[in-house]
Amino acid sequence: MIASKIVIVIQARMGSSRLPGKVMLPVLGKTLLARMVERVQMSRHKFTIVVATSDESADDVIAAEADRIGVAVHRGSQTNLLDRHYRASRELDADVVLKIPSDCPLIDPRIIDQVLGFYLDNNGEYDYVSNLHPATYPDGNDVEVMSAPCLKLTWMEASRPLELEHTTPFIWENPHLFQIANVSWETGLDYSMSHRFTIDYREDYEFIKRVFEELYPHRPDFSCQDILDLLERNPELYELNARYAGVNWYRSHLSELKTISPEQTKTLVTAAPNLFL
Repeated sequence: MIASKIVIVIQARMGSSRLPGKVMLPVLGKTLLARMVERVQMSRHKFTIVVATSDESADDVIAAEADRIGVAVHRGSQTNLLDRHYRASRELDADVVLKIPSDCPLIDPRIIDQVLGFYLDNNGEYDYVSNLHPATYPDGNDVEVMSAPCLKLTWMEASRPLELEHTTPFIWENPHLFQIANVSWETGLDYSMSHRFTIDYREDYEFIKRVFEELYPHRPDFSCQDILDLLERNPELYELNARYAGVNWYRSHLSELKTISPEQTKTLVTAAPNLFL
């Protein structure tokens, strides 16, 4: 296995249009950002975490929180997240970069291990490995791994607003330029459109808060399967944010994306089917 310096970039900002300040919301006495960093740190790999936020004064609180919990901070463009990721990784001399957005506070460290492990075990065969193309895990377990040269080329060549805002579309939209692989859920199931463990709305926060309250006191490193088992026992928890299941940013860019189909996103629904009958 090639020795590499691994940097995990967690992008975070206060200015979410749907739930402002979501990463600073409290869960069991800590912020969601602190809880997410705690879960990422449970991965078995050796890496450096950097919180990449903007240089806007509104995000001073995020920089201060990153300092408080002992992780590196990079501040950069508010809208060009690709530039923010690239410069953060370059500051830390990364060989391998993981992109994990801060709206994934329930991320399972075992899934990080699976995706990163696949990348490392293949000894540089791939430029980019994710679990998103196609996605199969419950939404909120997003892991994208790329080599530093892959990220640099993307930073140099990407130009469309969606490529700058979302960091990696240029990579997975240009498979002729990169060696790309995807890690699917080993269960063979696809819960990417039916189970929502991410945070974008107030109902998502209520769901995540309840999951932590139910599972964390007994097992701080609770898994994705532990959450699914909890929902089987308490289907009313699933209903807290079920109407947003399958809703993601893709739907705003379908006309611009070559590799995303309408089946990979949906608009809001007024009610969700009972998946536990």
